[in-house]
Amino acid sequence: MKPALLAYLGLSRLMAPVWRWGLGHRLKKGKETEASVQQKLGLAYAQRPAGPLIWGHAVGVGEANALAGLFARLTEEHPGLHCLITTTARTSGDALARTGLPPRCQHQFAPVDTPDAVRRFLDHWQPDLAVWCEMDLWPALIAETDRRHIPRVLVNARLSAESLAKRRWGRWLYRALLPGFRELFAQNVESAEGLVSLGAPRQQITVTGTIKSLVPPLGHDAAALQAWQAALGQRPVWLLASSHPGEEALALAAHERLRQQCPDALLIIAPRAPARGAEVAALAGPGTPLRSAGAALPGAGPVYVADTIGEMGLWYRLAPVALVGGSFARVGGHNPHEPLALGCGVLHGPNVWNFAESYDRLDAQGFTHPVNEVGGIVTGVLSAWQRPHRLEAPPPEPQAQVVLQRLRSLLPTWPA
Repeated sequence: MKPALLAYLGLSRLMAPVWRWGLGHRLKKGKETEASVQQKLGLAYAQRPAGPLIWGHAVGVGEANALAGLFARLTEEHPGLHCLITTTARTSGDALARTGLPPRCQHQFAPVDTPDAVRRFLDHWQPDLAVWCEMDLWPALIAETDRRHIPRVLVNARLSAESLAKRRWGRWLYRALLPGFRELFAQNVESAEGLVSLGAPRQQITVTGTIKSLVPPLGHDAAALQAWQAALGQRPVWLLASSHPGEEALALAAHERLRQQCPDALLIIAPRAPARGAEVAALAGPGTPLRSAGAALPGAGPVYVADTIGEMGLWYRLAPVALVGGSFARVGGHNPHEPLALGCGVLHGPNVWNFAESYDRLDAQGFTHPVNEVGGIVTGVLSAWQRPHRLEAPPPEPQAQVVLQRLRSLLPTWPA
């Protein structure tokens, strides 16, 4: 074991009391639950099912949903296979609970990165294959997985120039961790080269694009959908999804022009950060209904602010078209595959480098449409309103199938 990793493991053992104190503090503030604290300390878990088990770890909601899509396909093919998805953030766990998990798949919180918590986690779950999604790499967890000879893979790895620069401080740790991955799947060539610079063997890297095209349709509350459909009647609806500061003003300007042609049109705004809900409602004007404040239905006003977590499946089912945020702000865009899986067309701005390959392909196929200003948004929304039916979902990206094939080959014994 390399000196940098040995030093980290020694320090992480000493940090165990700090982790316990921090989790207790978060529990008092309502940022954790008793169950999440117990799981993170490795003290209490759900029962492990019998038979082969794939464990996947993700950092955020989008990555966890991508793993759910990946695992859904594997469990469909192999009825005896079980899956576990871990996250670190409570919001990701809550979102998975709302959107739903595939059959024979469950969510737990990942252990804090101390040797004892990690050992308890792996003693209990005993995974046959470990899958890390993107770059939420915890050294103690990876080192213990390696010590037990559990094959591990990294999928959906993405490294921009900025994120690579931030990780260079830990390059000695990455050089100890990355070579032990059986396979590393990068989203693009830039990310692949970033992995090499951090110590990953070039021959173990494959560029496959994003696996987020495998996301299953997001779940929803059927009663809420029925109530909304009854309340809306024939009103035309469109959605601003996962918006960032500045993008709401752009959508509101477009909506003002749309209402000149369709006076009863409704714009639903779902800010990326739900905590911005009140700010967005104030921008939309006095009396704008706010979901977090108890406005369960839209009312007669022109705008509704959907500032909750885990309900995007509802909004994508209601709207025939969405302007996906993060694409006008300097964020790099958000996942177009989630709305498309539910037949919701996608408009996007110019800043989509997070999903550049996906948007290039989807733009060419007519599933998504680039817009640069208010007029383009208006034209795109009106065009979607004139379609007689919702879109058919595009097939998963071909490269994502490569990841599925490799995972099949790595699980030691597939159930019959």
